[in-house]
Amino acid sequence: MNGCKWMRWWAAGAAVLLAGAAWGQIVVGQTAGFSGPVAAGVKETTDGARLWIQHVNARGGVNGQKVELVSLDDRFEPKQAAENARELIEGKGVVALFLTRGTPHTEAILPLLDQHGVPLVAPSTGAMVLHQPVRRHVFNVRATYQREAEKAIVHLHTLGIERIAVVHADDSFGRDGLEGANKGFAKSGLKAVAVLKADRAKPDYAQLVPPLVQARSQAVVWIGSGSAVADGVKALRTAGSAAQVVTLSNNASSGFVKSLGDQGRGVIVTQVFPYERSYAYPFVKEAMELAREQGLAEVSPAMLEGFAAGKVLMEALRRAGPKPTREKVQAALESMRRFDLGGLELNFSPEDHTGLDFADLSIVTAEGRFRR
Repeated sequence: MNGCKWMRWWAAGAAVLLAGAAWGQIVVGQTAGFSGPVAAGVKETTDGARLWIQHVNARGGVNGQKVELVSLDDRFEPKQAAENARELIEGKGVVALFLTRGTPHTEAILPLLDQHGVPLVAPSTGAMVLHQPVRRHVFNVRATYQREAEKAIVHLHTLGIERIAVVHADDSFGRDGLEGANKGFAKSGLKAVAVLKADRAKPDYAQLVPPLVQARSQAVVWIGSGSAVADGVKALRTAGSAAQVVTLSNNASSGFVKSLGDQGRGVIVTQVFPYERSYAYPFVKEAMELAREQGLAEVSPAMLEGFAAGKVLMEALRRAGPKPTREKVQAALESMRRFDLGGLELNFSPEDHTGLDFADLSIVTAEGRFRR
């Protein structure tokens, strides 16, 4: 296939190539759930990244080369994520992987990263397992889920809320969030009134909600995908519970708020980037301006995460030189110290691949927007 040919691959039951575009001289790969329970958030995060990638490409690219992001749909299935990663690495010859989504999904591709020496930039997950111990080829941009969950519990306690329950997906993501919540309970001198596991793909609300009501929960920290949490909020309200619901930044998208419908007001969502309408941060202002240029009405928290990820990716490619290889991109990332995203400073080293450690809280308003 020559460098000018436009391509789009759609196949039922197979990985789907999203966004056909001209082959670039530098190819980066992405596998994420563009369909399935996290599709809304994945689309927004990727849209945010493309804001910056397209901006740089429109001005001549990186060291004179255009960057092509090849995105494959894994339907939020870890096995498919691994298959997609293999196709991108071995079939497409990508110099890096980018913006994967999900903890078990990212874990599934780790052996391929190590086997082929491929850096992964900005996985859209805050799993501690990707931070400590340091994964040689994983470069995180956002803070950890444990930090978010801990902050959520401490915040609830400062509000005088003591009867707090936790519902978590029965996978590595959910267990990671639970560990952070437990740190918050310990710091606040509290114990959870209920801790419930939920099937990652199909939570059984008929089994989950009654124990939450019976425990007289004042608040529920719900650690799961956007659709799982949205349906959980609705099930709680149908059962007559007015418990405050808190969820993590994996659900910090406009799509999640829309899925809540008229039950969204008052839901708390932790955030790992500054307020998406704050001009105090130059990189937020920059994202807003680029979004307007491309006809987008607003920037969501999920888009900001993608925008920051895109800036880190393109800077690493720039530092890797005119003919970037996997090894050169890896070295460029590990030398990225005190990189200013625009009001936020990112640091990587061979011993530390965390990047940023920002955490905050937001609440969904009656108008369906996040407010800090």
